[in-house]
Amino acid sequence: MSKRKTVFICYECGYESARWLGKCPGCNQWNTLNEEIVSSRKTSGASRQTVQTNKPQQITNVVSNDETRVTTALDEFDRVLGGGIVPGSLVLIGGDPGIGKSTLLLQISSQLANKKLPVLYVSGEESVKQTKLRADRLGVTADDLYVFAETNLFDIGEHIKQLKPELVIIDSIQTIFKEEVTSAPGSVTQVRECTSELMRIGKTMNIPIFIVGHVTKEGAIAGPRMLEHMVDAVLYFEGERHHTYRILRGVKNRFGSTNEMGIFEMKEQGLVEVLNPSEIFLEERSHGTSGSTVVASMEGTRPVLVEIQALISPSSFGNPRRMATGIDSNRVSLLMAVLEKRVGLMLQNQDAYIKVAGGVKLDEPAIDLAIAMSIASSFRDQSTNPEDIFIGEVGLTGEVRRVSRIEQRVQEAAKLGFKRVICSKNNIGGWTPPSDIEVIGVDTVQEALRISM
Repeated sequence: MSKRKTVFICYECGYESARWLGKCPGCNQWNTLNEEIVSSRKTSGASRQTVQTNKPQQITNVVSNDETRVTTALDEFDRVLGGGIVPGSLVLIGGDPGIGKSTLLLQISSQLANKKLPVLYVSGEESVKQTKLRADRLGVTADDLYVFAETNLFDIGEHIKQLKPELVIIDSIQTIFKEEVTSAPGSVTQVRECTSELMRIGKTMNIPIFIVGHVTKEGAIAGPRMLEHMVDAVLYFEGERHHTYRILRGVKNRFGSTNEMGIFEMKEQGLVEVLNPSEIFLEERSHGTSGSTVVASMEGTRPVLVEIQALISPSSFGNPRRMATGIDSNRVSLLMAVLEKRVGLMLQNQDAYIKVAGGVKLDEPAIDLAIAMSIASSFRDQSTNPEDIFIGEVGLTGEVRRVSRIEQRVQEAAKLGFKRVICSKNNIGGWTPPSDIEVIGVDTVQEALRISM
């Protein structure tokens, strides 16, 4: 017999408490504990017997087989996953409402179904007719694409066992419920239990499963934090709803590189991949304007050239403002302090507004030199050479430090017609740059300012 009890579970971290608490001891967030009814069952002897038959093995005796990945017609999507879809993998895709998650997954389903691979698309938020309307708009006409509008996990599992598809898509996990769990759909317990059951089905039947997760107002995937630990890969679909470009970013991937990025453009016929994102981000750059520099940033295994813009103006208040879009505002304050102490720029009474053009978010240290050059250029009202690329990490003493993968960055800059790369002297040597671009090594930020302005 199962016993029911009431517990309070934090929807941010999954912490369980026997009574309600205003502040969660697990994640220190306020008002995140919700009351839920859970049932506890004793483990049967058959289950214990199954566990006992699974014995530890020596790792040298384990036979490893190279899994054949399933590729789609979207190379950007395959790159983010590490080269394609791995059979038996569980992938979580999150993003803001209306960003294009369902559109992307329906396009992928159509491409695999066109290869005579059966795909099951489970929609818990839309009816079959509503899904058909989106399919007609995207031009989806594959016979091997099966649409199923259901929220009961037991029925979904039965149809997966009968159909045995090559791919299953759950849209979304917050609408699926398990009958044995008394909590409402979307609760912490339901999301955790449904994800565990889907993971068991996918691993035992060797079927890749994509689940869509809603996001909170802070941008994190709704539900317990352990949901991201359970899945094999976590993909975030980013971008402004009123802009055409979308960025698919991988933040976790057990089968490939993390922090990989794929760029798409939203059109009437669906999402179209952008093969050369550097050219897209720089196409509207204005030459000869102060406060504008270009940096070669690594997004996973791909170098991307992005414009960094800075606007420095005298402050009208006692405390100057520091605003940044696409980069950490604390990094901007740190670099401004370095410029004031080591270079002699009086920035303590100046408002600073920094932006990464194109809506990209950058967080690697190699963008420090480009940010510092943009700030100095706007403060002096002198433009840098439009054919220069700035790459390097800036230390608190004003030195320019080496960065990784300088060869790929320089090759991407040469491909787009840039003539000079200003980087750390420690990055020069041991490799041969392209013949049509000059690589200049500097020791300090002050030396980089003398060369470029």
